[in-house]
Amino acid sequence: MTRELSQTTKAVRPSLLKRIRNSDVWWSFTQSKSAKISALLLAILILTAVFAPLIAPQNPYDGASLDMWKAELPPIWQEGGEMPYLLGTDTQGRDMLSAILYGTRISIVIGMASVALSLVIGMTAGLVAGYFGGFIDNLLMRIGDITLSIPTILVAILVSTVVRQMLPEYLRDAGASAVLVLAIALSAWVQYARTVRAQAIVESGKDYVSAAKLIGVPARRIMAHHILPNTLTPIMVAATLNFGMAILTEATLSFLGIGMPPSQPSLGTLIRIGNQFLFSGSWWIVLFPVVQLCLLVVTVNMLGDWLRDALNPKLR
Repeated sequence: MTRELSQTTKAVRPSLLKRIRNSDVWWSFTQSKSAKISALLLAILILTAVFAPLIAPQNPYDGASLDMWKAELPPIWQEGGEMPYLLGTDTQGRDMLSAILYGTRISIVIGMASVALSLVIGMTAGLVAGYFGGFIDNLLMRIGDITLSIPTILVAILVSTVVRQMLPEYLRDAGASAVLVLAIALSAWVQYARTVRAQAIVESGKDYVSAAKLIGVPARRIMAHHILPNTLTPIMVAATLNFGMAILTEATLSFLGIGMPPSQPSLGTLIRIGNQFLFSGSWWIVLFPVVQLCLLVVTVNMLGDWLRDALNPKLR
């Protein structure tokens, strides 16, 4: 009987794909031209970055493949351009298209990893502060206020510089990406913490939470299985918008020279290198990385704006 009931339930329950296609969010996506265009552009940017080793004509991280005789070649449509350097080369003979694809991959990975880490820190702090209250709440929120009182980029610079100095010199370049992830995450966790805390305070006073406490459900289970799911909607929107901000922060740190090294350039590193030759006539060294960075951040922000509107019940 139990097996028959289970099979009947599975037969009645629609598949995940069907539920997504029948959801209000999917309907909003199909009705929004800006959301579809930005999603398509973002998918192209991510896929070309992921498959960069298959697409790029050169591995820009391999010093043996660089040819100094091919340095500062213009794009292929200008006089002096050569194949396969479609977008020209930089001062080290590095193919710009290859460098941009590999640099985009680094920027995306650092952005995703930093958002994930800041989500973990912020949601944990917000749940603990909102659920327990009292001294713990005051302590965590005052730490958050201190963090917010300093500009985000300054917090990231401080953390990046301190951690980098703590590492042995031979590990600084190899651990540059991990240092950037930590620096960006520690400067961006407060928004998640405040959002989750506000929702946790509301949910902690409801009857189902009180009933769970009475029957002896552990606090960590109540926070993880009852309170946290009710905070996911605003967290998803914040994470999408902060993904673009994380990419910009990484590019800023790399542009200032405390991010990714020139041997493993991200988009910010490429812009820093190209900026030195902007007025020497080699404009393509800085222009194409800037265009790629702008496309990446704008498409992410457009998706974030659409998601915020799609998940807002007042706009349905």
